[in-house]
Amino acid sequence: MNARRRLIVAADDFGMSSGVNAGILRAHREGILGDASLMVNGQAFSEAVDLARATPTLSVGLHLMLVQGRAALPASEIPLLVDAGGLFGNAPIAAGFRYFFTPGVRAQLRHEIVAQLEKFLATGLPLSHVDGHLTIHMHPVVLEILVDVCDRYAIRAVRLPREPLAAALRYERRHAMRKLFEGTVFHALSCWALPRITRAGLRHPDRMFGLHQTGHVSEDYLLTVLSELPDGVNELYCHPALVDEEARRWRPSDYASQQELAALTSPRVREAIERSGIELITYRDL
Repeated sequence: MNARRRLIVAADDFGMSSGVNAGILRAHREGILGDASLMVNGQAFSEAVDLARATPTLSVGLHLMLVQGRAALPASEIPLLVDAGGLFGNAPIAAGFRYFFTPGVRAQLRHEIVAQLEKFLATGLPLSHVDGHLTIHMHPVVLEILVDVCDRYAIRAVRLPREPLAAALRYERRHAMRKLFEGTVFHALSCWALPRITRAGLRHPDRMFGLHQTGHVSEDYLLTVLSELPDGVNELYCHPALVDEEARRWRPSDYASQQELAALTSPRVREAIERSGIELITYRDL
């Protein structure tokens, strides 16, 4: 599969809100989006499931939530993970340290991860892949749990956040220190994860784009990525939406989600893909 240039275009946060759901469906029906990652604890989860059932061409995976959002289990069952209202904390780095070092937390993480997988499978939708909100699935404790349960829950593929840092900095040098930090951390985590997911038989794209441009995947950025897209299986991840109050509650204020939707449905982007001979695929095709 690595001989040609192939591209998975995946949207996060399916089920977060009705506006996010509407943006994802429009990007799929009118644009280049093929995959969506479902938040089973999102406010508009049931609506997202209905939309996915009515749109079988949309490939749907699990957007695992272990930070910033609601848990699937009652707070009484996972008190080391959530507050009394059942909400995870909003600080991913602090959560990451807790998931390593808090006594008893790993059993509760496993309990919650399994609950989210079971809630997804109860929808009857085919599970195309697993990724994580704020890329939390790459936390070593979390990834080890996913590898351990992958056969039981028919997990076939995972997102591996290996983005070429040099290309991201060539495109835009703003926030260079953040991008350098992200690139270093996720490169290390991907190197640690790769032999483990390979032994488990899990598939993954060769590389991804959009991580360092999160919330700002513009038409210009897409055209640049497409012009330089390497051979193999690439993933572009994004956050399109028709922004509503629930999306504003959870997403950073500077996210340009409607700009991302416009980019994904741009005729110029579609023409660039066709002109370059890039094949659009989904996680199902892995």
